Amino acid sequence: MIVSSRQPPGQYIRRSPHTPLGLSSPKRGPLQRLFQEPPPSPRLPSLIHRHGQKPSAGRRWIPVRLTAWLCGVFVILWFVISRLSLERRPPPISFMSHDGQDYEIVGDDALPDSPTPVAVTDERGRLRWTVSIPSDRDFPLSPQEYTDICQQSEEIAHHVAEKKNGAGKGHGHFGYYHVDKNFMDVQEAEENGLLPGPDGMKKAKPKAKGTGFWDSVVGGEDSLSEDLDVPGSQVCEKSLTYVLETTDAGLGNTLLGLWMAYGLAKEEGRAFFIDDTNWAYGEYNNLFQPLPQPPCLPPPRTQILPCPHHARHLLVSAATTYWAFGHNFHEEYEDPRKMEVWRQHRIFGLIETGQKALFQLADEDEAYFEKRRQELRAKAGADGLIVGVHVRHGDRHPFEFQYQESYIPLDRYMSAAEAHFNNDTNNNIIIVATDDPDVYSAPEMSSAIRAQSRIHLASKSTLPASTSSYIDTAIGWEGGFFHDLFWSLDKHNLNAIGIREGLARAYLLDLKVLGELSDRIVCGVSAIGCRILAVLLGWDKGIRQGAWESVDGDFDWVGILW
Repeated sequence: MIVSSRQPPGQYIRRSPHTPLGLSSPKRGPLQRLFQEPPPSPRLPSLIHRHGQKPSAGRRWIPVRLTAWLCGVFVILWFVISRLSLERRPPPISFMSHDGQDYEIVGDDALPDSPTPVAVTDERGRLRWTVSIPSDRDFPLSPQEYTDICQQSEEIAHHVAEKKNGAGKGHGHFGYYHVDKNFMDVQEAEENGLLPGPDGMKKAKPKAKGTGFWDSVVGGEDSLSEDLDVPGSQVCEKSLTYVLETTDAGLGNTLLGLWMAYGLAKEEGRAFFIDDTNWAYGEYNNLFQPLPQPPCLPPPRTQILPCPHHARHLLVSAATTYWAFGHNFHEEYEDPRKMEVWRQHRIFGLIETGQKALFQLADEDEAYFEKRRQELRAKAGADGLIVGVHVRHGDRHPFEFQYQESYIPLDRYMSAAEAHFNNDTNNNIIIVATDDPDVYSAPEMSSAIRAQSRIHLASKSTLPASTSSYIDTAIGWEGGFFHDLFWSLDKHNLNAIGIREGLARAYLLDLKVLGELSDRIVCGVSAIGCRILAVLLGWDKGIRQGAWESVDGDFDWVGILW
């Protein structure tokens, strides 16, 4: 039988072997034809109605196929729209900074030549922001550039949030550990091709110490000879780099900031590095023992950011103190349930962590300290107390109102020191350290002895009679330490770095002897050295037990003043 699907249903030709070709068969009734004719083709409708039976399998799949088709169309449209969005430049963001200057960050293919925050569009077409630092810039940047980056980052974060969420939605008070979801870390931006990676840093052996960028990074020297592909020598996952450069001539603020940054790095699980490129006091390792070695390499310089705080590789310096240790930091680490100095327990602990890890002097000075320890303990005996007195003059004046234009009288220091004596023995001794050479010869100090005589400042009047090591023979330090005199050393002496290094060694030895050998300490809290001495005594001994005493009014211990 041959059935043509082009003929109407029921009309077909059947060839029978008993019928001559060209003759038709006799007519039959419908019922007879129904049972004698072969079954119709599957492509023709059935002669028997199939009421009550399930629809065919082909019909059941129609909704599924339709849904799949619609999903496919939707995916294709989404992909096309996403690609078009990636090709569009992010909208310009205009704002006025805190200093009153107008800025406009424009998303463009060409990155700016200076370090600055930039607007970018991620792979999903969302507006984000990051920080671009050209790879050809020296590290570290200038203090002003780091300040500008933090100021502009703060403003741009607000404006990007407003662009995405609506006017008034970008501003608000955020905590110290707030994570801005609109920020894209530099490493992520480099991996996605939005920022160029640092030249020569990927799959390349870093330059040896003394030949390149890492010359000034303290803490990663031993790893620099290793190949980046060797296990254990990869770039740190998170890090904090403390830059010693500062416009402050004094060493006290730098020590407090350094120690607090180290404690914060340990608190946050970051590797810790130090940069001494532009430090006025010379090289870090000339004054201290080498920094504890982290198990990883320092990060590429283009990825080290001063802001935001949740950046993978953070930089802290005197220029970024407001953002690193400012209001939000104190809100996070002060205890709001307590009052006065007791609120500062956690902050004190961060500084103390850094002090215990880092305050080990260079070999010669550390050896002198151990010798001095034996001399003073032998002099005080088993029952005598050693009371340390720290006097700061120069350009540092007291907090107490009546002495703000002068200095606290020396007899106040001595009276407070003698009040700590053990009255059951005569072996009590007072040791004194000061930046003013004339204090040692003052009548009020006749019963006190120098904390250390290895290195000290000298006035011109005492230079001829001095037999111990003093700092510079041409410049007298009458009245104490003054910032202007410190910065003018380049004009007076070609060996300015050597003189400043000597100043640092004298200051550090004074602090080391007073803080670690004294049973009690008397000082003025307005001096940063006085606050450092409290840390050297420790929280329990210095604060809880009262071994640390300030004679500068009723002011409590405080860490960094931001």
